[in-house]
Amino acid sequence: MSSNRRESSYPMVTFEEAYRMINAQLTPLPAEQVPAFTAEGRIVAEDINATEAMPDIPKAMVDGYALRAGDGTAARRVLSELTAGGSTPGPLTEGTAARIMTGAPVPAGADALVMFEHAREQEGMLQIERVPQVGDNIRNIGQDAAIGELILAQGSVLSAAEVGLLAMIGRTSVPVYRRPKVAVISTGDEVVEPDAPRPIGAVRDSNRYALLAAVREAGCAAISLGIAPDAWDTQRELLLRGFAEADVVLTSGGVSLGTRDLVKPLLAELGTVHFGRVLLKPGKPTTFATVQGKCAFGLPGNPASSLVMFEVFVRPALRRLQGDLHPERPTVQVVLGETIRPAQDRPECQRVLIAWRNGRLVAQTTGVQTSTRLLSMRSANGLLLVPPGTTPYQPGDTLPALLTGAIRE
Repeated sequence: MSSNRRESSYPMVTFEEAYRMINAQLTPLPAEQVPAFTAEGRIVAEDINATEAMPDIPKAMVDGYALRAGDGTAARRVLSELTAGGSTPGPLTEGTAARIMTGAPVPAGADALVMFEHAREQEGMLQIERVPQVGDNIRNIGQDAAIGELILAQGSVLSAAEVGLLAMIGRTSVPVYRRPKVAVISTGDEVVEPDAPRPIGAVRDSNRYALLAAVREAGCAAISLGIAPDAWDTQRELLLRGFAEADVVLTSGGVSLGTRDLVKPLLAELGTVHFGRVLLKPGKPTTFATVQGKCAFGLPGNPASSLVMFEVFVRPALRRLQGDLHPERPTVQVVLGETIRPAQDRPECQRVLIAWRNGRLVAQTTGVQTSTRLLSMRSANGLLLVPPGTTPYQPGDTLPALLTGAIRE
């Protein structure tokens, strides 16, 4: 008796095996110089060191008086007022002081500063409340940055503080890893554009637009290559165009066992398929290949599966290509706020809302977890990693979760 059951020719790999296979094919993209002051979000491609001391001369840390600590609490004559950016001050001698503003150069002979709040000036004479200590309230040469000091290490992600540091040391351009270009293709005869008429049974293309947004959020340049019908030549042409124009190609749909699922055989013809099935729910048919030295991810056609697999596999790969030394989402331990039923045959990524409650991170699912339900991704800020089994996890149990967004209060 014959059977019509179709079997995949690709062995099932674990999440850990799949992750290792992907990482083995990744190296950061070449570096490029970009303007430093609009480089937020980029990743530094080489160590950056200070070429001068900051500050280059001793400067006041507070508004107050510059004086000699050795004069104790004796009254002093105030000789002048010093401001940031003002002329070079003359030296102080025994029994004298200078009124000084934050950032102003400390005059020669002075070795301490006293804040206005701790002093009293009357008719040009200064009286202080307590004996100052040498070095009080003075920024010494190189205190903020010494010559040759490491300012930004290779792999640093540039944010507001890092951009400010570049400005502080006079760097107007910065070497960063190039952002990957990512081409996104949807497949399927049943898929139509969101603004096109939708025949009965057709589906609007949510996958491509969700993936394009996810690509941009990961710091990459997104290229939309449209919808490819279930035709060998058309899909082949779009894949080749993607590899010509981009560093990474993402497809959604066409990776299962149907007679019209063409992505796997096309990738096998054009390059090397490293894995074609993953022991994970959702996303079992997820595929990873390399073609012409570039990476391709064949993601499932179901919307929730597509985005979950992007988070699990694609986003870390895109961050690694940008030189990110920590491309993975953080993993946190969460307390279950409800009963969680595991899949019996494989680990599962359940979409959850994670919030602080009574000093603990508590996770609640986003509702029905079917792979077609894109609503399960709405507002989710975590993926709960649920081991397989037959016994439900109870409220109060703890499980790990990938933190994909900000934690709710």
